[in-house]
Amino acid sequence: MGIWITSIEGTPAGATLALILALSAAVLHAIFGALQKGRHDPLLSRGAIDASYGLMAAPIALFVVPWPEPHMWPIFAGAFVIHAFYKWATLASYRRGAYTVVYPVMRGTGPLFAIFGAGLVFGETFTLIQWLGVAVLLAGLYGLAAYNMATITVDREKMVPALWFAVLTGLFVAAYTTYDAYGIRATADPFTFLAWFFFIDGLLFPVLATRFYLRLADPPTLAPLALRGIIGGLVAFASFGSIMLATRLDNVGEAAVLRETSTVFAALIGWLILGERVGPRRLALMGLIAAGAVIVEAGG
Repeated sequence: MGIWITSIEGTPAGATLALILALSAAVLHAIFGALQKGRHDPLLSRGAIDASYGLMAAPIALFVVPWPEPHMWPIFAGAFVIHAFYKWATLASYRRGAYTVVYPVMRGTGPLFAIFGAGLVFGETFTLIQWLGVAVLLAGLYGLAAYNMATITVDREKMVPALWFAVLTGLFVAAYTTYDAYGIRATADPFTFLAWFFFIDGLLFPVLATRFYLRLADPPTLAPLALRGIIGGLVAFASFGSIMLATRLDNVGEAAVLRETSTVFAALIGWLILGERVGPRRLALMGLIAAGAVIVEAGG
């Protein structure tokens, strides 16, 4: 599989597959975000998810894929640190703010800075039409966040710090998108990077979540939490794996923008599963997000 992926890099077939993978990652990331924001504390959900994908990745990393080249170990260390801060900022935002408010801000900040990062690291450039698409997408994202915030009547005093953490999360999204794109391109087999990333990344937050769980006066039942972790681990494999393969096959900036259509799917999840309202104004703003992504792709 890894040989086939590397064989279509930079080809029209690779670009088409990258498009499919980026859009798949958008759907899956919206599901992943909802899993973290569900009925369990976000730290417990994150710990269960990380433990699940770390355990699932361990045998693949150790016995299936080729071992990383020596120069990959510092890259894995950097990825571990960046993702740890990303998760911390994400959890801080989720604990304070409504999902449909903070999620668009996180995802809107990320691609904008990822585009600049991809330009600096990989020499990628956007056309004028693509920048127009980015502007349309960001108008939809931040418009959706602003509208959702205006309609919230509960815990409004927590929204300002929640939004600051959401912006910080977006910066870390841009950092890990660019950095991990560099990492997956630095090894001969992309699945070596993915397997070892999940194995190493799954080490920290299960420990933090366990300590938090043991201090709770009324800890939740473990079985539902473990099930959430297993489902989340599988979704994380597919979501993160898809976007990372997309960044190896095609431009990092375009993949980052396309992934942020996840906000459309997140709004639908918030409505269908979390009981959050979606009306005509939100639908119009989600249409802007989708239109912006189409313009970026068509203008490339």
